[in-house]
Amino acid sequence: MTSSQLPADPLLRVRGLSMLFPIRRGLLQRQVGAVHAVEDVDFDVYGGQTLSLVGESGCGKTTTGRLITRLLTPTRGTIELDGRDISRLGTGAMRPLRRDIQMIFQDPYGSLNPRHTVGTIVGAPFRIQRVATEHGTKRAVQELLELVGLSPEHYNRYPHEFSGGQRQRIGIARALALKPRIVVADEPVSALDVSIQAQVINLLEDLQDELGLTYIVIAHDLSVVRHMSDRVAVMYLGNLVEIGSRDALYGSPLHPYTVALLSAVPLPDPRRRAQRDRVRLSGDVPSPVSPPSGCRFHTRCPWRQPTRCDTERPVLRTILRAPGIAPDDHQVACHWAEQIQAGTLAPRDVPAVAVDPSATPA
Repeated sequence: MTSSQLPADPLLRVRGLSMLFPIRRGLLQRQVGAVHAVEDVDFDVYGGQTLSLVGESGCGKTTTGRLITRLLTPTRGTIELDGRDISRLGTGAMRPLRRDIQMIFQDPYGSLNPRHTVGTIVGAPFRIQRVATEHGTKRAVQELLELVGLSPEHYNRYPHEFSGGQRQRIGIARALALKPRIVVADEPVSALDVSIQAQVINLLEDLQDELGLTYIVIAHDLSVVRHMSDRVAVMYLGNLVEIGSRDALYGSPLHPYTVALLSAVPLPDPRRRAQRDRVRLSGDVPSPVSPPSGCRFHTRCPWRQPTRCDTERPVLRTILRAPGIAPDDHQVACHWAEQIQAGTLAPRDVPAVAVDPSATPA
């Protein structure tokens, strides 16, 4: 879905979203620092669209998803659902809005209560929200089980009687119970066997077409992301560094971190693998307790230009890709995106910038 096809107003608008987790020590539990899990994240999600959040472990993807669903309250920033700011709503005011935003959790083993039957688990949203169904809760649950490819006879079974793929289908059925508009899927297939992943991905796509769902998919498998996304947002150390349409981002990434991520995707063809320029990053990811000044990525970036990158933080800005493509189609937070796009700034082997070891959390 290109920007020219997008609706005028986004279904979900996120601006300046930040989450700092305090670090407390001592007998009085005084705050001595904070983990910068998510910082100043901006993006829009349009109805019927799939936006994927990608990045390595610890970059803030899951925290962002939990903030959007209001399982966490952001430190600052706004989350607007259909124009209404939900970022500071209390439990009572948020309860009816939870029907519109549901979450599919990563672990199909840990997200289901082993003491409850499938009927109790999938029927819980109806009871919590006090939603009356036409033919009763049991009938509604059995219809949901059929919708996700399970048998209505599974109503009285327990989670331990199912495989991992079937448990994830139960989690999907629970998320769909209240007919949400937005579903946040946190690594929905990463805990499953490869043979089952394709089945669950196809199920999610079929449900999106049938029910008109909007997805925010959190993932690190770039092959899965490419298959099911309309737009892709790349995160690094709590910041959004690049966002654009799937084809633009995979076809010509502009941020050095995105370039490095895509160059690491395994290729089955040995000839293509030999022809590809592999970007290898130096050093380790800095601590989110004391992130680097300037560009967060400058300590590992092959395109680093010391003065500007070390001191000036890049903002997410629009890059015009080609004539005929709308100007808001691709955004990147890099000082040298145009030079990287034109090929006038070549990567070089840059030694890792020293990071203060005392900044690493205990």
